[in-house]
Amino acid sequence: MKLLHVMAGAESGGAENIFLESVLALADAGLSQRVVTRDNNEFRLAQLLDRGVTVDAAGFHPWWRGPTNTAISRAIAEHKPDVIEYWMGRAGTFAPASHRARSIGWYGGYYKIKRFQNCAYHVGLTKDLVRHIREQGAEEKNIGLIHTYAEFPETAPTPRESLQTPDDAPLILALARLHWKKGLDLLLQSMAQLANMPSPPFCWIAGDGPLRADLEAQAQSLGVADRVRFLGWRDDRAALLSACDVVAFPSRYEPFGTVTVDAWAADRPLVAAKSQGPGAYVSHEENGLLVEIDDLPGLTDALRRVIADPDLAARLVGGGRSAYQAQFTKAAFVRDSMAFYEKVAAA
Repeated sequence: MKLLHVMAGAESGGAENIFLESVLALADAGLSQRVVTRDNNEFRLAQLLDRGVTVDAAGFHPWWRGPTNTAISRAIAEHKPDVIEYWMGRAGTFAPASHRARSIGWYGGYYKIKRFQNCAYHVGLTKDLVRHIREQGAEEKNIGLIHTYAEFPETAPTPRESLQTPDDAPLILALARLHWKKGLDLLLQSMAQLANMPSPPFCWIAGDGPLRADLEAQAQSLGVADRVRFLGWRDDRAALLSACDVVAFPSRYEPFGTVTVDAWAADRPLVAAKSQGPGAYVSHEENGLLVEIDDLPGLTDALRRVIADPDLAARLVGGGRSAYQAQFTKAAFVRDSMAFYEKVAAA
C-alpha cells in the first residue's frame, strides 16, 4: 500500500509529534510513504528521511496557494498513493477534489469539517473527536477512531546534574507548550505551596511558546525559580521521563493530550487536570490522579500525595501500564491504521 501524508504543521508541538511518530511506525510496518510538509523542523525531516520517506517541502500559505497545490499534485502523480491523509485543518484545505474518494482528514482537535470538504473519510484521535465529526454530518461508515501511541525503548535518564537538580529531590516533569491553556501558571503556584515538604520538589518544564518570559517572571516572583527549569522544546522525551518521579499535566483545554500516554508508556505516575482528553481516558486513583481545572489546592494535594506515597505511585504506574497496553501501543496503532487505510483503498 502507498500512502501520501500532507502536514502543514508548526515548528514543534504535540500534533506534530503524533504525525512524525505515526509515519515512522507505518514505515517500520513496511508501507511505502511520501510526505508533503513544511521544512521548519530539521529533527523531524531527518527522522523521515532516515526511514526512507520521500519529503516534499511546501509553504502552505493561505493566500498564495499555487506552490503548495503544485507540490501536492506532483507528489500524487509521482507516488500514486492508494490513500492520502491530511493532518489537521490547514492541510485539509489543500486537498484536491479530484482525489476526494481516497482522502482522509485527521482531527487532533475540534476542527470544522468544512476544512476537509475534499476528504471523503475522517479520523478522530479520541472518542469525543469522533462524536464531533459525526455531529458535523460525516457518514458513520466513513469515520475512524485511531489512537496515538507511545514507545520508549529503555533510555538513560537525562542527568540531573546537567540541569542543576539534586539526585535525591522529587522531580516533577511537565511536557507542554508554554501557553495559557496548558495551566503551567497553576503548576508554578503549586510548586510554591509544595516548598514546605521535607524535600521540596524540583520541576522541569519542557516546551516553548509565547508565555516563556511571563512564566519565568512568575517563577521568580513566587520564589521557586531555584527549583524550576525551563528546558525549551526537547526531542528527548524518553530521557526526560526516565529522569522524573511524576508527570504533571494541568491543562485547561486538551482534546486528548499525548502526555497521558507518554506517562503511562514510561511507567511514571500521572497527575492531570480534568480537561477533555484526560477526563475521558484517565480513571481517577487507578491510572492517574484527576483534579478539576484551575483547582490549585487539588493539584497541590495530588502532587504531594504521589511524591509522599510510594504505594500510591506504584498503583498508578501499574494502572497506567494496563491502560497503555490495552489501546495505546505501537502495534495497536498500526493495526487500526491499516484496517482503516485498507477500507479506504478498497472503496
